[in-house]
Amino acid sequence: MNTKYRHNKDHLFLILFIMLSTYRFSGFAQSEIPKYQPQVSKALYQTIVSLDSLFFDAYNHCNIPVMDSLISENLEFYHDKGGFSNSKNETIEAVKRNICGKVTRELLPGSIEVYEIKGYGAVEIGFHGFRNNREKESGPIHYSKFVHIWRFQNSRWKITRVISLH
Repeated sequence: MNTKYRHNKDHLFLILFIMLSTYRFSGFAQSEIPKYQPQVSKALYQTIVSLDSLFFDAYNHCNIPVMDSLISENLEFYHDKGGFSNSKNETIEAVKRNICGKVTRELLPGSIEVYEIKGYGAVEIGFHGFRNNREKESGPIHYSKFVHIWRFQNSRWKITRVISLH
């Protein structure tokens, strides 16, 4: 093999290696998911966290009137396993049939993120899991992501959209 050719090939490899290393470790490299930095007022954040607690306390104790008061008539519910529903009544009936006394929701502490939607309300994103109350030992809880869209209208907060991902 020609020494000059081998030298050029070695230089080319070195240059390529440096370029790829620089690309990989520069700002072009895949970054970690940024940590949530609240951009909303403390009051709005606390309001949404309190509403989440109120709603899921009602959910866990089958307090249908409280749940009903926090759900919009125009609810849209997107569930990755169960599909789509745009019926508040169907959602309430499904809770009565499938949840009441059977399942308890647990919020992953510290997971709630809140983003204001100007002129509408807020988006709540977090992680929660569900325990089967009929099993004595259900094992470790599996947390999954949820998104709730809250609308503030007529001095009341209501959930208008739910996205449930497992």
